[in-house]
Amino acid sequence: MQTRPIPSSGEPLPVIGCGTWRTFDVGASPVARAPLADVLHVLFTAGGSVIDSSPMYGSSEEVVGDLLAAGGSRDEAFLATKVWTTGRQAGITQMQRSMELLQASRIDLMQVHNMIDARAHLPTLRGWKTEGRIRYLGVTHYMSSAFDELEAMMRAERLDFVQLNYALDDRAAEQRLLPLAAERGIAILVNRPFGGGDLLGRLGRSKLPDWAAEIGCTSWAQILLKFVLANPAVTCAIPATSRPQHMSDNVQAGIGNYPDAALRARMIAALG
Repeated sequence: MQTRPIPSSGEPLPVIGCGTWRTFDVGASPVARAPLADVLHVLFTAGGSVIDSSPMYGSSEEVVGDLLAAGGSRDEAFLATKVWTTGRQAGITQMQRSMELLQASRIDLMQVHNMIDARAHLPTLRGWKTEGRIRYLGVTHYMSSAFDELEAMMRAERLDFVQLNYALDDRAAEQRLLPLAAERGIAILVNRPFGGGDLLGRLGRSKLPDWAAEIGCTSWAQILLKFVLANPAVTCAIPATSRPQHMSDNVQAGIGNYPDAALRARMIAALG
């Protein structure tokens, strides 16, 4: 799998990761957890590392922590989670709980979920980064309607990462945020790379276009992921899945060529 450097450190990060919203919120059921262990195995075997979670995602943090401990694969994971509450002390308490659930003495990336009370949490995150409790800090959002606020945050604060929505049919981030991230040296994690609606489901009922072979794609999921990764400001895409076969498909988008400007224009005209 290809990697891209985290601008603030130069550390290489694999371009395909795994989100856990809904998909890893399965509780303690061994039957429900078994395919998730396989999802992580596929990710790591392909060279991926990023696993993104949040206290908002139910039991996802606990499930990830248990699976990594059981598989002895903590060192292979780049763990990203979030603080999702208001107030400085409440944030500290929540982040400490996340570390317990993830069974990690250090979190690779801590993010302010949807920028909730970011002014209260960012000083804590900077302190934790200095102390070595986290390696990177950032903020997230999943809606284009928040992009003005997100842009202001990116200009005012020194951030290692921003996580945002970006897809073939959801390209608002191209206008200002992705260029600004490149200018400011901020890594970009892309959530919802398959679009906000039923884009992947609709495309999946259609035959792959002839040009798919030009960029080594054998599925619509790979096409949509490669469109996102064709923007050089994007560091990693984190589609969520609970199915090993989907993870196997997704990781293939981290290999080979990406669409050039001409092909991206054709993709937008035909599909966007």
